[in-house]
Amino acid sequence: MSKTTVFAAEVKAHLTDVIIPFWKKLRDDTYGGYYGYMGYDLTLDKEAEKGCILNSRITWFFANAYTLLKDESLLAEAKHGYEFMKNHCLDKEHGGIFWSLNYDGTPKDATKHTYNQAFCIYALASYYEASKDTEALQMAMDLFALIEEKCTDEIGYLEAFTKDFQPESNEKLSENGVLADKTMNTLLHVFEAYTELYRVTKEQKVKEKLLWMLDVFADKIYNPTLHRQEVFFDAEYNSILDLHSYGHDIETAWLIDRGLEILEDTAYMQKLSPITKDLTAQIYQVAFDGHSLANECDRGKVDTNRVWWVQAETVVGFLNGYEKEPSRQEYLEAALSTWEFIRVYVVDKRKGSEWYWLLDKDGRPVTGEPIVEPWKCPYHNGRMCIEVIRRLADVKGE
Repeated sequence: MSKTTVFAAEVKAHLTDVIIPFWKKLRDDTYGGYYGYMGYDLTLDKEAEKGCILNSRITWFFANAYTLLKDESLLAEAKHGYEFMKNHCLDKEHGGIFWSLNYDGTPKDATKHTYNQAFCIYALASYYEASKDTEALQMAMDLFALIEEKCTDEIGYLEAFTKDFQPESNEKLSENGVLADKTMNTLLHVFEAYTELYRVTKEQKVKEKLLWMLDVFADKIYNPTLHRQEVFFDAEYNSILDLHSYGHDIETAWLIDRGLEILEDTAYMQKLSPITKDLTAQIYQVAFDGHSLANECDRGKVDTNRVWWVQAETVVGFLNGYEKEPSRQEYLEAALSTWEFIRVYVVDKRKGSEWYWLLDKDGRPVTGEPIVEPWKCPYHNGRMCIEVIRRLADVKGE
């Protein structure tokens, strides 16, 4: 049996035997949605806040798992998530998606963040594909219109707003001691969401925004001298921190390639493909140690911790890089070896758990980091499984 065949079988088994059952058990049938917190000790807090990003991502995951596996129970989970988003996460007065809710579905943090609106679109588009529910698609298109009306300026996407869409400071998507007016991360996930929306609708107005974002990536975000993306910016897209985010670069490479495939625009493919290849090559050279990926390099200091989502994106990113350049056999080997690191170290073998959040470079889990919280969900690792299963039918090689 070939290495890629074993790889695909292991990943599919992990999806069906570990990730899907774990998240099904976090369903809240009393107040809706999915429980928002499980500590490192595997204690589930049923009264923790429910992040709207968390619930959007879970809905996206179950919708895509259903589309792949055709298990009706997965569509039922996606519907459960969708109904929670529709009935609780969506602000009926001012429009848009709240940042978080209390456990009972009442608003907790009414901040409106562009990033959060995007993830709801991502979920709704996938749920529409799975369910054919046109109400979900209309919600997605309404959020698209809202972002374009309220969350942009002439050069990019803005970040944080009050409940009624007055601008406010961007603590939620700023890190490393800076406060950013614009971020690579928000742009990336608006692009990701619009890619999914365009894929299921072929709406020309969505395509136009995707092409516009590709220009921003190429002309403002990508640093050709350093072979990386810049991360945090002032209002005019001047970088405000010397930071190389390894996980975001390998994720961006494959998400832009996915967008280019769906857009089918030759000129933009010629403009962006060299950039995605460069990002992949640079990450392989500076951040990959043969079995896993470091986190980031902040002002010359490398954070060698292994973050769960970074490892998941590494698998997809290098598999994508191999598909784009089959001569780069080392990328396939990198995807395989990162999966082995995940399988052995990142997956929490304790009964009733899923993946650890954080490990050191030698694979020892950092105690205290939660198993579930508003950012820890099946979006990255579940998507890794789905992407591997979908892609390996097209991958040649051992």
